[in-house]
This record gives sequence, C-alpha cells and structure tokens, in this order.
Amino acid sequence: MNGTQWIIFILIVQVIHFLGTWKLYVKAGRKAWEAAIPVYNAIVLMQIINRPKWWVILLFIPIINLLMFPVIWVETIRSFGRNSKLETWIVVLTLGLYIYYVNYTLDVKYIEDRSLHPTTAAGEWVSSILFAVVAATLVHTYFIQPYVIPTGSLERTLRVGDFLFVSKFHYGARTPMTTVAAPMVHDTLPGLGIPSYLKKPQLPYFRLPGFTKVERNDIVVFSWPADTVRVFFKKEKGVDKPIDKKSNYVKRCVGVPGDSLEVRNGYVFINGKQLELPKSAKPQFDYDIYSSKGVSSRTLDNLGITDFTRKYQSSPLNQDQVNGLRSYIMGFNQTENGQLELYTKGSGIPANVISKYRLALKEITDRKRTVPLTADMVSSLGKNPDIDSVVQIVAEKGRRGINLFPQSPDYPWNYSQLGPIYIPQKGATVDLNLKVLPLYKKIIKEYEKNEISVSGNQISINGSPATTYTFKQDYFWMMGDNRDHSEDSRAWGYVPENHIVGTPIFIWMSFDNFTEGISNWRPRWDRIFTTVNGDGEPQSYFKYFLILLVAYFVGNWFWKRKKEKK
Repeated sequence: MNGTQWIIFILIVQVIHFLGTWKLYVKAGRKAWEAAIPVYNAIVLMQIINRPKWWVILLFIPIINLLMFPVIWVETIRSFGRNSKLETWIVVLTLGLYIYYVNYTLDVKYIEDRSLHPTTAAGEWVSSILFAVVAATLVHTYFIQPYVIPTGSLERTLRVGDFLFVSKFHYGARTPMTTVAAPMVHDTLPGLGIPSYLKKPQLPYFRLPGFTKVERNDIVVFSWPADTVRVFFKKEKGVDKPIDKKSNYVKRCVGVPGDSLEVRNGYVFINGKQLELPKSAKPQFDYDIYSSKGVSSRTLDNLGITDFTRKYQSSPLNQDQVNGLRSYIMGFNQTENGQLELYTKGSGIPANVISKYRLALKEITDRKRTVPLTADMVSSLGKNPDIDSVVQIVAEKGRRGINLFPQSPDYPWNYSQLGPIYIPQKGATVDLNLKVLPLYKKIIKEYEKNEISVSGNQISINGSPATTYTFKQDYFWMMGDNRDHSEDSRAWGYVPENHIVGTPIFIWMSFDNFTEGISNWRPRWDRIFTTVNGDGEPQSYFKYFLILLVAYFVGNWFWKRKKEKK
C-alpha cells in the first residue's frame, strides 16, 4: 500500500469508529463530534474507559495494536455495563462490530467509576498474560531479540549453539512492515507449519533513529535477501515473503556503501587494501594437512578441531550392531575383501558403544586430511613434528564456481577469487550497460521495484531507455568467517539497508553438540556471558554475574535475619 492508500484506509477506519460509538460518547458526557477526530477520539475514549492515555500510543504500533484492539473493544462495552462472558466473546469474534449493536439498539448507561480489577481468577490470569505478551513483543520488536546460531558459517567467531542477544536499537529498530502477524513468532506458527502473517496490508519501510551505523567488520543480523523458503530442508515451490518475515541470517559485514571490494585467495580487499579483522574474529579456511605417518584424529582433537571426518575399518556387522551405530554413521563403503569402511563425524564412535556391541574397529588415519582451520590452528600444526605440511586450499582465478553471484558467464568468480565489485551507495549513479547489468539487475528490479527490459543492446527501466542508474538505498556485503563453508553475499549478492535487523551484543549461553539432541548438550563455560563485537578479545562477564548472584543471596539472607530480630 502506498501513502495515499494508507490515508484512505485510516479515514475509513475513523468513519467506522465514529458511526459505531458516537452515541456512547454522548452517554459518557462527551460531544458526538469527539468520536470523529483522528487520534483525539482515541484519547477521549481512554478517558471514557478509565485507562491511561499512553495506551493510545500502543494502538499505533504494528503487531502491538492487534493485541490492544480487542482489549479496547471489551473495555468499551464494559464501561456501559455489558460484562457477561458471552458479550465479551461476541465483541471479540465480530472484530468490535458488536459495539454497533450496543450503540444503536441497547439502552445502556455509562458507568463512570467501574472497577478495573478482574473479578475472577481466570480474568486475572488473562490480564497478566496479555500484559506479559505486550511487554515482551515491545522488547522483542524494538529493543532486544534472542537468536541462536544454527549453522557454522561464522565458526569459530560464533559457534553453533551460541545463544545471543541481538540489539535492534544500535542501528535503530526497523518498524514492522507486516501489519497483521502473530506476536513473538517469526514467519511460521509453531506446530501448525502455516504462515504466521498476512501479506497485506504492508507498511512502508521505516527505521527509528539509532546511535551507530553498520560499519565494516560489524557482525550483523539481517533478513536473508534471497529467502523464498517456507520450510527449510523441504523441496517445494518457493514463496514470496515480506521483507520483515524473511529468515534471519548472521554474517560479518565486510563491505559498506561506496566500497570497492575484491576477494583474493579467500581474503577480502577493500579499496585495494586487505581488510584487517578485529582480534575477536577467528576466520577459518580449508586446508590440506599432510603427514607420512597419517594425520591422527587425536592431533586434531587436541587442537579443538571438530569439523573433520573419521574413517573406521570394520568386519561385517549384524543387524543389532547396525542399529546401534545408526546415529553415528554418516556413510559407509564396502571394500573388495568384504571389509566395511565407516565414516563418522569428528566425535567418532564412543568407547561404550564399541564395547556394548562388541565391535572390531580400526581407525584409518589417512596421510592427507582436509579440515577448516584458524590461523592459530595452522601455527600449532606447523610446530607439530608429526605433521609434514599444511596447505590452504584456494580455487584458481578464472575458474567459475557453481551458483555464485551474479550468475553470469561474464564473471568467472569463485569463493576464493571475486571482484572487484562496487558496493552501491544511496544517491550514487553508475553507468548501465549489458556488461554490468547482471551486477545490479536484482537491485533495480527486486529491491527498488522497477520494471527492467532489454532489447538488443538497449536497457529500459520503467519503459524508458536508460544508460545510468541512481541507487535509492544503501547496500552491504556480508560474509561468514568460516570462509569456505558459508553461503553469503558471494552466493546471493548485496544486502539492502532495509533488510538490516540488528547486531549481536552478547552470548548468554552456549552449548557443544547443539545439533545432536538436548541430552548431548554440553555447556561451553568459557563462552557464557561473553561479548560479541569489538576490537579486542571476547570478554566474559560470567564470573562477575556469579559474584553478583552470590552477593544477592547472601545479602538477602542477612536482611531477612535482621528483619526477624526486629
């Protein structure tokens, strides 16, 4: 909906409100015309139902207003003596239209000093739950949102199983664009598997003032621009989602508006200079590790390396043994001599499982293993006398990768070699021709809502020939620190400014084995209550939290004892 359509919609709502309540305004000692003035009528209505005037603000906050409207409808009829449960349900189920019946057909009297306290335990319970949902939705939408790291694209800076608090007020909260949606859920209703929102009506993009802008090296949570997925890991036709209902991704911002970005041998260069990451960043690249003695899993384990595959040799298995190993085996292969090769994750097969099922296993340590490593891990392996060499895997320049931005044969880029590429800035103008069109076509058509067509060598935008294009908003380039295992801007391109959600500020909990079932979760004590962004090493405040917690309980115990003595 555009601005004019929204004005018409609001005026229609005001007319509906006036026609359904003007007699009630009069019976409450007010003037009939007061029911017709936008905003002012809401303030007067709050006085009539004896509720605080600041409730009016809640009526204009998307999503919150969906919770508040039924409350106002119920409070309105109760202010005129209609207190039965039946009428409460009727006014809610008729979307407030029952007020018309009360206004025109019932002889009601205004109760000026009615009690505002629930008369039943159930009423008290509903009131408390409603208040909690409204408060939580406000915090969740405009201030802080919890988030969990589900994939390893930022390993080892952010780990799978890190539970984060994401600040929305740093960059300024993006107000909801989807006006009709269930509170406290994202795009799907839990358990039902259906969308939690209606696509229309939509509000235009607006962001509240923040106290900082997205800067290079910030870790950013954003709406995934390429999201057409209704349910992950399920093959089906794509869906068109509103911006604020697209799946949230978290990556590092490596390019800001106006930058010239290039990826050389996996490393990012900005305006010709290599991007220097903060000390808190722990980027990973894929390496081949060589050893004539075989690269042992114990060597990798001792360095905290978990992203590797173990290979076991086994004699043929019976059905009981197969069932016992099913949850550990990633794959298998049968050799010519009848032996089995079993492949597992880096955690391997537990000793108690081997003993329980009487397995005859031998781990095969190959002379070469491919593993994602940080710089510190590479340094440690280089000092190990059992390791011959550690070599980074780098794709050759000019060898085109699969399904990478901008999906054009004119740009034979890959994850290791990309660019140079310009990061669009609001108000900047670029030349437009068939060579550069693949870089900006998605921006022009999808993000900035223009019609684009090509006839021969002529590009037309909205029906008019175009040789240049001026960007309407800023764009960013996002990449994961796990550089060879991250689906990021190298795959789907620029991230528009209106897709920015916030920035992680705090890890409040972290678990190892997060994807292996809750019974296998193991707390990472060194990551709990740890900062995320910043130039220095991550700072943990967990011990200070424990000290404060102990001080609180000790202080509370002494205070109670002192009170008992008095």
